[in-house]
Amino acid sequence: MEDRVTLERRQNVALITINRPETLNALDMDTLAALDRAVGAAEADAEVRVLVLTGAGNRAFVAGGDIADLNARQGLAHYLELGERLHTVFRRIETLDKPTISAVNGWALGGGTELLLCTDIRIAADSARFGLPEVNLGLFPGAGGSQRLLRQVAPCKARELMFLGDRITAQDAERIGLINKVVPVAELMAEAFAMADAIAGKSPLVLKLLKRALVDGDEMPLRSALRHEQAMIGLVLDTADAHEGCSAFLDKRPAAFRGV
Repeated sequence: MEDRVTLERRQNVALITINRPETLNALDMDTLAALDRAVGAAEADAEVRVLVLTGAGNRAFVAGGDIADLNARQGLAHYLELGERLHTVFRRIETLDKPTISAVNGWALGGGTELLLCTDIRIAADSARFGLPEVNLGLFPGAGGSQRLLRQVAPCKARELMFLGDRITAQDAERIGLINKVVPVAELMAEAFAMADAIAGKSPLVLKLLKRALVDGDEMPLRSALRHEQAMIGLVLDTADAHEGCSAFLDKRPAAFRGV
């Protein structure tokens, strides 16, 4: 059996591909375990500074969960098995110290939209479609979507998407702030790698501390988050990269960041 998730490193960028095109890259227990391993390997690789996630084939990013598997489960089994795995893997991606980019090449429904909600930046092909259609199956988003969507787009729009279960175009997803950018499908991966390479040129240590400030601060009251930011920027000013960046600016030369 082919690897359900593949990992490829292109210089300082890791490309993680969910590789089940025959099922539109649907998520099941084995695929989630493979995704967790790939993310862990990229996380542990000091040369990797940015992760790009996409789906195999030209039809889907991730079309959702495995409906037959869901139908075979009762509540407690779902909670303790698939639900636990989904939340653990998605939270790992969300809180990763390295920036993440979704390259959405097709359908991103249910678990597909919930996965991209865990990534930092989302670029979509103009043919991509998004949605949380679980309500049409007598369910509701259970891989973090009901909470993350409400926090990332206008609450009234989040409720509309979840209550109706409709699919929306890439253009509409960009308009409501669900994704960053829409490009022609032929340009998707080039655009994703161009952005990833640009981010990878920054200090990896500063990106790590910035990502922590963003993730932690998002879950704090504003007063506490500002204190946290103050402490984190103090740590940054102790790095060699911060002083290299300032010196390079004053010397009118490119900075040579070393991650220290």
